[in-house]
Amino acid sequence: MSKDQLILGIETSCDETAASIVRNGTEIISNVVSSQIESHKRFGGVVPEIASRHHVEQVTLVIEEALKQANLQPADLDAVAVTEGPGLVGALLIGINAAKAFAFANELPLVGVHHIAGHIYANQLVEPMQFPLLALVVSGGHTEIVLMREHGSFELIGETRDDAAGEAYDKVARVLKLPYPGGPHIDKLAQESKEEAIAFPRVWLEEGSYDFSFSGLKSSVINYMHNAEQRGEDIKPGAVAAGFQASVVEVLTAKTVRAAKEFNVKHVIAAGGVSANKGLRASLETTFENEGIPFTVPPLFLCTDNAAMIAAAGSVMFEKGILSTMAMNGKPGMPLFNWK
Repeated sequence: MSKDQLILGIETSCDETAASIVRNGTEIISNVVSSQIESHKRFGGVVPEIASRHHVEQVTLVIEEALKQANLQPADLDAVAVTEGPGLVGALLIGINAAKAFAFANELPLVGVHHIAGHIYANQLVEPMQFPLLALVVSGGHTEIVLMREHGSFELIGETRDDAAGEAYDKVARVLKLPYPGGPHIDKLAQESKEEAIAFPRVWLEEGSYDFSFSGLKSSVINYMHNAEQRGEDIKPGAVAAGFQASVVEVLTAKTVRAAKEFNVKHVIAAGGVSANKGLRASLETTFENEGIPFTVPPLFLCTDNAAMIAAAGSVMFEKGILSTMAMNGKPGMPLFNWK
């Protein structure tokens, strides 16, 4: 590569407005995130219309700030990468139209990136990915095990059949009367609890399956809470949180390890918002260290939604010539696709 490749990434798929500039797909030059958590907290979840309005207010500002922090001009960039889907359609469209306008005005190529591919490629900002590779994707809307034989090759070998892990965390947190987003609060409670964890079920599904199911676990926790309340028993939130988290972590870890061995991978990575969970990180790190399989999980700021991960994935797509046109539209149910 004769000159450094500089990609501007834009991410607006849910409740973070973000822009980032990444050099050569591996080095973050700037990374700006405007979070909306405080706006959505009182509703106990993301309100799509409010999210879209915030994106309209913030998207130009975060792009300008990313360029300012990087001390770069639009003419210095090689391409613009933006989240095409999945996500909230109104939120996606704000980022996509901002990216199209910026790319058109500055005569830059446009790259539409899958949000989950972005989460996976956040690991490329930590260390090079070794193939074949196994990615455990755990977020509010996704729980998947993805096998990658090379860059841009995504083979889905396991996924959730109902609630995603992050979704289950938020629903259990609501029953425990914890603030939104619930995942970090349950994790903190579970880590600090001195109480004996409540024994909740582990859902393994059919023998050999790499799929997940957390709806039954969530219902088991809710039923335990309701029954205890009806009997007038003292509920210990820490014991409930610890028991719930232990069940989620054991199933995620066990299935990922089994898949890593079956497919004889050289590298295992974790991706998505729930990979920030301390209990899950500790379990995966310890387990794969014992197995002698290299394991990577991004730092916390790269686990939640950000634009650096979109730029990192967009960098590889740009090199492969996978470009988009000005006809790009938001795809809320966009499937993970291979980069040919």
